[in-house]
Amino acid sequence: MTGTLLLVLSSILWGVVHSLLASHFVKNAARRFFGPVSDRLYRFSYNVFSAASLFPILMMLLTFPDQPLYTIPEPWVYLTVLLQGAAAFALIAGVMQTGPFEFAGLPQLSGLSENTPPKLVTDGLYAYVRHPLYTAGLVFIWASPEMTVNRLALWIVFSLYLVIGAYFEERKLLKDFGQAYAAYKAQTPMLLPKISRQRIEK
Repeated sequence: MTGTLLLVLSSILWGVVHSLLASHFVKNAARRFFGPVSDRLYRFSYNVFSAASLFPILMMLLTFPDQPLYTIPEPWVYLTVLLQGAAAFALIAGVMQTGPFEFAGLPQLSGLSENTPPKLVTDGLYAYVRHPLYTAGLVFIWASPEMTVNRLALWIVFSLYLVIGAYFEERKLLKDFGQAYAAYKAQTPMLLPKISRQRIEK
């Protein structure tokens, strides 16, 4: 239980720091402190830090003492594998749609996107749900064919983080895109995709 508690506290700390670093407040503070170079380095540095700080949590999950809760039997396990495969495909498709290099922060790092305004994406997967990457991530972790105590605890924390993080992210998007995002938000669900696709006026 001590290992599970440490895993939960570490993942909560990761989520809080991750959200703070993504906020306009911290970005503006970095811009004031470091100058224009901050705009070029921030996105890439943020991604590197997020991945590096997540690695110890994954190592805890793999190495801490754990207890099994359930294993989905055949043939139902094939359904979970299909769900995870579809979720992984959606994650890749969502990143490709917004631009993998932009997602990683490489154009900003090289200065190529210095004068390019951000673009609001409302087509493709984003025409069905406002946060397809979050939705796909939730499906992927909860479709796991095996569940343990540590994994359950971590999945709950990550799920809460994604839901809460989506609300904070939308506050930033409303500031960035104004009425265009408000109209998109009014027509498109946050995490549960709608069946019918509607055209979003830009």
